[in-house]
Amino acid sequence: MKRFFPWIPVVVYAAVIFWLSSESQPLPFLPPAIFDLDKLLHAGEYAVLGALLYRALHASGRPLRHALALSFALASLYGASDEWHQSFVPNRSADPWDWASDTAGAAAGAALASAALRHRRPRASIRT
Repeated sequence: MKRFFPWIPVVVYAAVIFWLSSESQPLPFLPPAIFDLDKLLHAGEYAVLGALLYRALHASGRPLRHALALSFALASLYGASDEWHQSFVPNRSADPWDWASDTAGAAAGAALASAALRHRRPRASIRT
């Protein structure tokens, strides 16, 4: 069960991405000018996904390098599927530059999570 729990945030976050992609006008309460930063929004969104995937893979016992490569690949594939999904939503389209931003963000998020976990000090234990 311990290896299952780190995957809950990944699944929830991926579902939120899917839901937002299903909307013809996602987040209508935001000012329209924020969407001028579309590529940065994509990168940030997928940086979080890349970090969550890395954390879950690492907690599942994957070696650090494998977890890094796999989290990057999985987030990039999810970004591609998300762009394809948007091609079926009214007023949305699939954009390869959005996918490139998703992929770059996923790489950055996974790398940051990897660096953070590598430099984390082990917890003290009272067990001997």
